[in-house]
Amino acid sequence: MDNFFNPAGIAIIGASGREGSVGWGLLEQLIQGGYSGRVVPVNPKYESLHGLPCLKSITETAADPVDMAVIATPIATVPGVIRECVQARTKGVVIISSGGRELGNWGSYVEEQIRIAAEGSDLRIIGPNCMGIIRPDKKLNASLATKIPARGNLAVISQSGAICAAILDRATHDQIGFSHFIGVGSMLDVNFGDLIDYLGSIGSVRAILLYMESLNDPRRFMSAARAVARIKPIIVLKTGKSEAGAKAASTHTGAMVGVDAVYDAAFKRAGIVRVPTLARLFDCAELLAKQPRPTGTRLAIITNGGGPGVMAADALAEYGLQPAPLPEEVLQELNAGLPEYWSHSNPIDIRGTATLEHFHRAVEICLAGNAFDSLLVIMVPQVITSPEEVARDLVSLTRRKRIPIFVSFMGGDEVEEGVNILNHANIPTYETPERAVRAFMYLVEYANNLEMLTQVPPKLATELEFNRDLAFRTIYECFDYEASMLSEYDSKRILASYGVPVNETHFAADLEEALDLARKLPSPWVLKLVSPDITHKSKAGGVALNLHGEEELTAAYTKIMEIVQRQSPEARILGVTVQSHITTDGLELLMGCKRDAAFGSVLLFGAGGVLTELLHDRAIGLPPLNRLLARRMMEETRIMSFLEEAEEPAARLDELEELLMRLSQLVIDFPEIVELDMNPIALQQGRPIVLDARIRLAPRDEDTSPHLVISPYPQHLERHDFTDMQLPLFIRPVKPEDAPLFTALFDTLTPTSIYYRFFSVVKSLTPEALARFTQIDYDREISFVGLEDREGDERMLGVAHIAGEPDGRRGEFSVLVGDPWQGKGVGAKLLLQCLEIAQERGMEVVWGTVLAENQHMLALGKKLGFTVSPGGDSSEFKLTIDLKKAKL
Repeated sequence: MDNFFNPAGIAIIGASGREGSVGWGLLEQLIQGGYSGRVVPVNPKYESLHGLPCLKSITETAADPVDMAVIATPIATVPGVIRECVQARTKGVVIISSGGRELGNWGSYVEEQIRIAAEGSDLRIIGPNCMGIIRPDKKLNASLATKIPARGNLAVISQSGAICAAILDRATHDQIGFSHFIGVGSMLDVNFGDLIDYLGSIGSVRAILLYMESLNDPRRFMSAARAVARIKPIIVLKTGKSEAGAKAASTHTGAMVGVDAVYDAAFKRAGIVRVPTLARLFDCAELLAKQPRPTGTRLAIITNGGGPGVMAADALAEYGLQPAPLPEEVLQELNAGLPEYWSHSNPIDIRGTATLEHFHRAVEICLAGNAFDSLLVIMVPQVITSPEEVARDLVSLTRRKRIPIFVSFMGGDEVEEGVNILNHANIPTYETPERAVRAFMYLVEYANNLEMLTQVPPKLATELEFNRDLAFRTIYECFDYEASMLSEYDSKRILASYGVPVNETHFAADLEEALDLARKLPSPWVLKLVSPDITHKSKAGGVALNLHGEEELTAAYTKIMEIVQRQSPEARILGVTVQSHITTDGLELLMGCKRDAAFGSVLLFGAGGVLTELLHDRAIGLPPLNRLLARRMMEETRIMSFLEEAEEPAARLDELEELLMRLSQLVIDFPEIVELDMNPIALQQGRPIVLDARIRLAPRDEDTSPHLVISPYPQHLERHDFTDMQLPLFIRPVKPEDAPLFTALFDTLTPTSIYYRFFSVVKSLTPEALARFTQIDYDREISFVGLEDREGDERMLGVAHIAGEPDGRRGEFSVLVGDPWQGKGVGAKLLLQCLEIAQERGMEVVWGTVLAENQHMLALGKKLGFTVSPGGDSSEFKLTIDLKKAKL
């Protein structure tokens, strides 16, 4: 990506001498903006432009290639230009030209030709139909923007050129600076995931703002976002909230999982904060750019008007919060420094007669201690105090600020100069208290996301077991008779094979079979219609409950057939299912899944039964799930409060969590499942039991949507082995639940071993470190643990890890073995396993830094084929292995 953002030379292809043209503007902006690198105009019509020699073709630069080319020629010519860029060994291209897929089939064809022209080369492409890129600190403006914004610490990635222009203009007004500004357009090649990865590695980028209309590689996006959101905020404005896809869904689950709701679930899983409007994106940007991030929710509010203070408190209440309580010592200081008629509570209302001294004392007291995490100062114009004076005093008071401070100066002309003073001093200003509070709460949401991302999921008491063979046979038996929507009977067979509790269900082709089956089951009974053409059986009159005796069953069977034949004469009737009527605790739930066109399989939990669609109480999640993620899904629903309050018998929430985990594993293992509906799930003595279920299948070669966007645990890589010293090992990929094992392993280390691994003195592993070691992305990281191969409690002996770089070509290794097991071949076995997987994935180079005194690690590296070279200083060595040549 450095070819785009730190280029030593840029070619403008389509540069023009015609004032007002795109080619003319691009060239002029680069030169007049102060870009210090080499600028090469390319256009066969001109000999020179802006005093620079004009080349006929970029191929003329092949002997001395430029890092980046900006193309501003008609879209039909771009495939040929790309071929020339490949010949010229150009590494990055920004295609400003419009007219691609947005024009329909012809435009899509041109984009495909552009892709083919770049195929097999190292050339990366931003665009087409994009605004371009800006990097203010390099004075680089290769975009349609007329000027370079101020230098700052925010990065912006936008699919819309118009939104880019709006953000830039507003940022100038609010004095917000940027580190990078990128218009990605159609994202033919470089996409959100690529750029998030790159910007995440740049220390000067404090936060990343996204304007998103669609995603072309959701798995890449999720991988990058989950990694980067742990270290810096990502704020997204996602537009296009169409629910059209839900209308075509055939199950309750399908109808309830809307397109936009899936984006919400994906953003939440990645730790991204979503805002609903451009105004709120601006508000977040201002607070992120100018202040430190809040570390908690304790907000102090100082106001010279009761109404605005109430407005701020009401805005907090929308998020379930209140202004922070005033500690006794703060209350006493405020009593001493303010007139007796102040509010004596938070919001700290110093009244409309407040003087500059009153503002000064209130702010000074709130900033002095540790009682608050953030401070909001609200001012309305009044005769006694000048907004400019208050603004200057705030600037003076907050120079050594410990917490974020933001301001709402309410009004127009009277407060304008005060607002300008605050903006110049990097104090965010908002027109209303509500906007200020909402911006604050979005950053609190990010802090909460971070906390959740570092939580350790509890370990299961016993491993969940699944009968994959039975599920496989059942699914492919159904394919044999071309069933896409499976019957309740077949659906329950598949669910039961994965340990899902279902009530015993039997299929009857006619009344005689139904009576025969009923005689073998406890009464009362339930009859349900079996028809591949009728999904919602209750609505169609196809369900009869609580049937006592054969006469009631016969009458119910006859009535079901009459109603269905009258209402749906074309429907195919295969028969009925017979099952015992289950006495339940009253609450009914829904679980299911649906294949989303962008994010693959998504999971659903919520209120079930006949009120499913009426209540619309549901939460959406992405597989894979662990116990913690399952519980979070449940906590997002209103019915969860009823489950938590249920008494005699209490709801078995742990079994509901496991049920969600079983559902997650089922859809991971079988991509053929495109919809699944378990509804209702009843509680019987507090324990869940599935009373009805439907599954819809589609062959994988007929379904072009992705299967999963988050890589699941690679269970197939588990194996039992022996070290060279014949120590038995159980080797498996790391799991999120392994945090306690890591802590126990760390406790076996001597200070020397700790220093060899961490290059510093580490007393204990923090929650953040444990999350980093255990909650990995299996797509980009390779991490294996070696466990003592014995029955009983697990004990970790060592771990080896390769952290892949975003392009997947290089990775950095690390190894840690507990002191009691060093020298027994544990590290060698684990690192070799990592290297073999890296080689299979096409990784080219693996490297690591080893301290010079760590002779065991240096010897291990040489044994496995690493080359040893001097490191960054005399105390280090760098170990490198070329996996393209290595024979492992």
